[in-house]
Amino acid sequence: MAEVNLTLVTEFLLIAFTEHPERALPLFHLFLFIYLFTLLGNSGMIVLIRMDRRLQTPMYFLLSHLSFMDICYSSVTVPQTMAVLLEHGAALNYARCVAQFFLFTFFGSIDCYLLALMAYDRYVAVCQPLLYVTIMTQKALLSFVAGSYVAGLLSALVRTISAFSLSFCGNNEIDFIFCDLPPLLKLTCGESYTQELVIIVFAIFVIPACMVVIVVSYLFIIVAILRIPSAGGRAKTFSTCASHLTAVSLFFGTLIFMYLRDNSGQASEKDRVVSVFYTTVIPMLNPLIYSLRNKEVKEALGKVFNRLKTS
Repeated sequence: MAEVNLTLVTEFLLIAFTEHPERALPLFHLFLFIYLFTLLGNSGMIVLIRMDRRLQTPMYFLLSHLSFMDICYSSVTVPQTMAVLLEHGAALNYARCVAQFFLFTFFGSIDCYLLALMAYDRYVAVCQPLLYVTIMTQKALLSFVAGSYVAGLLSALVRTISAFSLSFCGNNEIDFIFCDLPPLLKLTCGESYTQELVIIVFAIFVIPACMVVIVVSYLFIIVAILRIPSAGGRAKTFSTCASHLTAVSLFFGTLIFMYLRDNSGQASEKDRVVSVFYTTVIPMLNPLIYSLRNKEVKEALGKVFNRLKTS
């Protein structure tokens, strides 16, 4: 029998977007601008919610945690992407790749759970308005958010342990912007059925489970809105959900494309673009979505600007 020489991988080389060196500097500046805007926008949203009493409601309490997660989520991947662009590739040792994978899964999972909780909040507000205050209490909110963090931690542990129980050998190049599951699976060798099955079960549990909560909540919301007799009343009620629905569509749409499909074959340009969208662009867009499409946030921003003008 012929011996096959397989060298186990001890470090990974990120090479996304390095095939066009002339684009590296413009892309670096673009990523830097997006990252700074993400930090400023989400930090500003958190401060605004803490400062304005009208925004100290269950929905905005959850939104402040979503903004914090977006800062963390983006910080795990964007600085690394900028390093790849500046250095025309970046080497990550095994431990750094594991850490990045774990943190990305941790923050991303919490994002999913928070968006599902926000959908439930909208359901209670629209369908059971008289019970809203008794259901969405401060104690309940803290329990919901704590549960999201614990579930995110468990999800990240299961996914990371399963992914890095695989053997990686031969080529160590990852044509991607960070250590993520689809490109890592392309580097595996040997038997990986059990680990891949656990990873698939994880994806089915986290993404579709959160989507079920969101879809069911919005089905009840739509039914409740259709029962409102006046067109103005229907429009006003729907406007309270429009921002969240937009954020959900963008976030889960890209996650479905990346994780709930066949990932065989080489990473395509489309994969890299989609990964940039959900790791970099969406965290930047969320503050814009919730400020431009939300009357309370716009009024709170107006008050802040007026104070700055008069001071």
